[in-house]
Amino acid sequence: MRILSKVLVVCAIFAARCATDRHAATNRFITRGTLARQGREKGDEISYWDGTESGGKPRIEIDLDQQRAYFYKGDRIVGVSVVSTGREGYETRRGEFRIMEKDPEHISSLYGAYVDQNGQVLMENVAVNSDPRPRGAIFRGAAMPYFLRIHGGIGMHAGYLPGYPALHGCIRLPEKMAVQFFNNAAVGTPVEIRATSEGSRHLP
Repeated sequence: MRILSKVLVVCAIFAARCATDRHAATNRFITRGTLARQGREKGDEISYWDGTESGGKPRIEIDLDQQRAYFYKGDRIVGVSVVSTGREGYETRRGEFRIMEKDPEHISSLYGAYVDQNGQVLMENVAVNSDPRPRGAIFRGAAMPYFLRIHGGIGMHAGYLPGYPALHGCIRLPEKMAVQFFNNAAVGTPVEIRATSEGSRHLP
């Protein structure tokens, strides 16, 4: 009898949980942005997108100290993403820029890995212009999906985030956020790269 009671309790809890999830998905008073925030990538409690139905001209701010990217439509922040920027010696350049090019399947001609004839990685995270190539090695450019070129070979793109600046100057985002930034930023969208210590409009 005790076992049967425990089973019934578990079933009741599960049913209530399903009902709550179903209510959230169908309730017209819960915004799409709220649901989007519930679907963040594992381990990322910062990134969110709430700009599907927002108007206003887009612009992007990147804070090097906070390692965050802020997407605006008009004066409203509609998206925030964790990022990884350039590491020491390859710091991401500060300044005001504009999106120059969009490439959903970009492959870098400057950064990637040296591999052998069988495709086995010999050296990873290399810059082809400055890292000596081992004898017989082949350069394999890094995949940079959803690439938004900002200046030169530098841009924003999807990729793994280690939790600290680790790149050769680019700005890397989680894939889900890179897709949103890519879809909502047209060529010509302003991009400002700065540090918190310099002051920023998104800070209170």
